[in-house]
Parts: sequence; structure tokens; C-alpha cells
Amino acid sequence: MMILNVSEAKARAGEPVSFSFASDAESVGALSDTFSFEGEVLVKGTITYTGIAFRLEGSISCTKSFDCDRCLEHTIQQQELDFCENFKQGAEPEPSGEQSEDVNYFDGDTVDILDLVRDNMLAAQPLNNICNADCRGLCLKCGANLNHGDCGCDRFVVDPRLAALQQLLEKK
Repeated sequence: MMILNVSEAKARAGEPVSFSFASDAESVGALSDTFSFEGEVLVKGTITYTGIAFRLEGSISCTKSFDCDRCLEHTIQQQELDFCENFKQGAEPEPSGEQSEDVNYFDGDTVDILDLVRDNMLAAQPLNNICNADCRGLCLKCGANLNHGDCGCDRFVVDPRLAALQQLLEKK
């Protein structure tokens, strides 16, 4: 659980109050079928009472483990994810025609930031798990990992729209 007590921040209005938590991905609920988070998930930040709302700013440090979608190599990446959210004390107002505020609501003197951490961890992940931007993937003919060197296969692919012209060249 990642529960913040807002009473100290409220007493020191305008001054940031530091917080930190350590947990694991399973406890946070940041689970996926295509990747996993290994080791500890560290959350560090500050909470500041602005007089209207509580501003939470900080970062999440985690280690992502996955198989690259291009070359199929197992990869581990260290990630640093920043967040900034506003929280208001009290019940959420009834929805009106316009929702201009991007604010989370809470009751009592504590804020549970577990959902915030999980949502930020999962939302920051790209759709494709790629080991690095320069990953060359696998050879379409022999399956060799092209990041380790060229395999020597002829990977020239004729554009299907020009296949008839290629056949004319082969007849000569």
C-alpha cells in the first residue's frame, strides 16, 4: 500500500513534503502478458498543499524485462517515469456539462497513490517492445539475428507491382 498522510503538507502550506515508497510490481498490480517488472518499484516525490489542492510530483524507478519484438533477444531496461497529479479533499462533484479540472478526489486525511503508480507504469510502455531504436531484427530467410552481423543471405524482395517486369528481365 502506498498511503500518504496529507496533514503535514496541509500544516506546511506551500512547502513541499517529501515521501518515498518501495514495493514490487505484483503488489502494485503492474502486470502484463508481454513484459514484466523485476525487482523493486521505487516511488519518490513531494506533496505540496497549494491552498486549493494537493500537488503530487515525483518519479517511479523500475526495471522492465521483456523479449524484443524484432530480434527476440531478452532485454532488461531501467525506466524512470515522472508524474504530476493534483488531488482535492472531499467528494467528487456531480458531473456537469464541462469538466475543466483534471483533479483526483479523496476523502479523509490520506491519499492512496497505488493506482496512480500502476497507471503511470503501464501507460508509459510502448505498444511494441523493442530492445533499442537501431534493432535490425531477424533475417527473413535464415532467421539469424542481424544485430550480431550480416548473415549473407540475399534479402532482395521484388515489389509485387513490378514482378511482371522482373520476369521479362529473367527471360533475356
